[in-house]
Amino acid sequence: MRVIVQRARDASVTVDKKIVGQIQNGFMLLVGITHADTAEDAAYVADKIANLRVFEDESGKMNHSLLDVQGQVLSVSQFTLYGDCRKGRRPNFMEAAKPEHANTIYELFNNELREKGVHVETGSFGAMMDVQLVNVGPVTLIVESK
Repeated sequence: MRVIVQRARDASVTVDKKIVGQIQNGFMLLVGITHADTAEDAAYVADKIANLRVFEDESGKMNHSLLDVQGQVLSVSQFTLYGDCRKGRRPNFMEAAKPEHANTIYELFNNELREKGVHVETGSFGAMMDVQLVNVGPVTLIVESK
């Protein structure tokens, strides 16, 4: 798994001009799944993200986690995170999981976050989506399972 984590003041995802997911104060996640990812990968990445200490404490230091600040998550499936651009001009997506497997792992990942007490909103798997966010900091990290 490969997840782009962006600390967000506000974030939303729209499908067919309708907002399907929206959060305030938390993480905007772009979630990539590869064919070898398992439930264990989903659990590992969810735990890592829920406990990342990237929110400021009273001294302005990044000491608080998503759980500490009761932050929310907007999770959007993003197969293009496994696009290989090293050769030619068109990305190769051979490392991206097939939709059936990707959706299963994606749902497991979101459920792992929910089980930790995180409010999770999502986009629509496989749909063409418009994503908006206000990235605070900006803070942007990559979390991978392997």
